Amino acid sequence: MTSENPDSLSRDKAIDRLVEVSLAAAPVSQMTDKYFTNTRMVVEANGDVDVTYAVFLRRRCIAALEPAERLIKAIVPEAAVTRFYTDGDIVPAERKLMEVRGPMAKLSEVETLLLQKTGFPSVSAVNAYEMCMALPGASFMDMHARHGSGIDMNMLAAYGASVGSAAARKANKDVKGFVGSSQDVTAPMFGAKAGIGTMPHALVGYADGDVLKATQMFNERLPQITHLVALVDFNGKEITDSLRTADWFFNEAKLDKQGKSLGVRLDTHGGRFAEGLDYDKSIDTVGHWLDVDGEYNIVEHVLGPRAMQLDPGNILVDKVRRVLFGSGVSVANIIRTREQLDESGFNKAQIVASSGFSPQKCQIMGAARAPVDTVGTGSFLPATLTETYATADIIAYNGEPRVKLGREFLFERHDS
Repeated sequence: MTSENPDSLSRDKAIDRLVEVSLAAAPVSQMTDKYFTNTRMVVEANGDVDVTYAVFLRRRCIAALEPAERLIKAIVPEAAVTRFYTDGDIVPAERKLMEVRGPMAKLSEVETLLLQKTGFPSVSAVNAYEMCMALPGASFMDMHARHGSGIDMNMLAAYGASVGSAAARKANKDVKGFVGSSQDVTAPMFGAKAGIGTMPHALVGYADGDVLKATQMFNERLPQITHLVALVDFNGKEITDSLRTADWFFNEAKLDKQGKSLGVRLDTHGGRFAEGLDYDKSIDTVGHWLDVDGEYNIVEHVLGPRAMQLDPGNILVDKVRRVLFGSGVSVANIIRTREQLDESGFNKAQIVASSGFSPQKCQIMGAARAPVDTVGTGSFLPATLTETYATADIIAYNGEPRVKLGREFLFERHDS
């Protein structure tokens, strides 16, 4: 469906490009499973039939089906697709997402490609939704590109994240959600014209390991970029380099007067604590922020008493403790950076956090009210590939219901 909105048109074209990329590698017969090609040949020899496929996932997801439907239409234009959920709808486990009806000889070879385009974006969508709901006040940047296997996966994941983000905004008007991508090619999925981002650690290294120098070089070469983000963990001096950069930005260069903004990005290595912190100091930092005394009282405040009671082995508690008080980009790291910036008069400087921001980490960050402005993440990607596996079964042949034993539930309709 094409919208009159220019951003929607760009997004619409991006989805079409995804389909084109998916079909560009080889003929369908070479990309599908061989047994589907064998099936096509047998059906062609013995008489084609009209069939209905039912498509579902075994886990809860958010429908992100537009790429799959367009792929079907590109290969078998006469096929009829019936969706039971609109993109952005939450879908319970083992609920039928859609049905595809058409000639078996043509649809047989499409099944593999259809499933590839169904599960991955739909699970990416629900992960993105949960992250946005957990941190409604933070903007999210899609940085999954390096974790993907190529442009096909990049575009599927970005589409899923955009759908999940939109669903979160619909559920909570205060959600900022995903605002862009690190890639130009996936940027239109988020209504953006180009990718966003400033510098990697490599540029800081190029600038003799000086974060401020790297930021100054960046601003000089790319003056059109109005939001500068300094990567401040390179030397393990997150606070020192944040304050140095902020002092230059606001007091010396006065770039805020030119309409620019500054962010400091925390990407502290998980093998060490941020500058000025250790485990005990981290407990004190978070406790003061939440006005709660004691390590386990803080954890209970974040988890809730029922979760604590259901975790007698402290498996969940220990994971929460690591995010709150541990090394790397912890809640304590973010709080301390915010407090130090504010105490120095740089309350307009924003905090950008990255490194392992999964749905679970975002839940903990949100419950602890971590003062993060932007999250750079690729961790909305499904952690376990098996959870993305979509399944399709033929449930009718020439209108006669028939399916393998155990899949009778696919005869039911669950319209959203």
